[in-house]
Amino acid sequence: MREHDKQYPAPDHLTIRIAQRDDPVSQVTELDAFRSGQRYPHIVVRGPLFGCAVQTPADRPRWRLLGELDTGFPQDARDELNSYLWSYAKDQAADHRERRRLLDGVARLEKRRIDELSVGSDRYRIVRADEFARIGDGSLEPPRPTDHPEDDHWELEKKDTPSDAEGFVVDHAAEVQPTNGLERLGLRESVYHSERFPADVLADSRRALRTHPGLVLLPPAFRVLEREAGSWSMFLAEQFPTPQAARRGLVGHLTKSVPLVREIPGWESEYSERDVAVFAKAAERFMSRRGANELRARGRTFQIVRVERMMRIGPDGPEPPRPSDEDHQEPSKIHPTMDEWGNISFGDE
Repeated sequence: MREHDKQYPAPDHLTIRIAQRDDPVSQVTELDAFRSGQRYPHIVVRGPLFGCAVQTPADRPRWRLLGELDTGFPQDARDELNSYLWSYAKDQAADHRERRRLLDGVARLEKRRIDELSVGSDRYRIVRADEFARIGDGSLEPPRPTDHPEDDHWELEKKDTPSDAEGFVVDHAAEVQPTNGLERLGLRESVYHSERFPADVLADSRRALRTHPGLVLLPPAFRVLEREAGSWSMFLAEQFPTPQAARRGLVGHLTKSVPLVREIPGWESEYSERDVAVFAKAAERFMSRRGANELRARGRTFQIVRVERMMRIGPDGPEPPRPSDEDHQEPSKIHPTMDEWGNISFGDE
């Protein structure tokens, strides 16, 4: 059997390689993941997110994510790619020929909904992944102790580090820890099945099992949700790279954004002066409790939640947007005109 496997190896998008690492950090992380899987055995799928990936000659056949993969619509990701190519042409192009190739890609993205294009020897693709959270006994999974423990500061104005997803290499056959491999096996047959989804969404979900049968888990991210009666809602739209960044986001919103809202004409009734004072006190208590993941104030409960993203993989790499994915936005010109010599025009042309 082993001899047969060597002669006829499975393609990369169907291969999961398990490797047990013996270093202390990996062992603690693995134990943390195992315990979390027991406590939060089920998943709640929120829906698709979109981003950009590139395949260079050096990476081929692997793909690399260009950003954090956190936009809600394919066109948002196309606009991100538009900006990436335009900025690359402006600041990093080696010569006028490379700049012309990059700007040709920008021009195409300004006029059409394009999910893949080549610029020189590089391939760019708009990719999708489903965001989900783990749940057990009616509670969503909070951050794990091993999730970025080095980030513990409360400097609200300091810029956060990029997400671990930015620059992530999408390699289905890369070695992973046992829990990661088992989770991927358990999720590979996941499809949308709720009656709330339209028929075309359900059909596309089932079709993806054939077209993109592999599955990769992206690095986790963190969100601020509000607990309501029997459900959760998104309190902040932003996706955060670390648990502490999400905590800073929550504190910053309650102590800085809420008072600012009261200064906007017509919005004074959104929050009362009492709200401002109580939120400030609650934020102070929250910051005093190291690693806290829940903040309660004025009858409301805010939670820091760990979220994950599963990306389906086919023979040619990550899955692009599906026909049924909501995609109503039109492409448009979002940067000034630049010529191949780097000259920028701010006119209407």
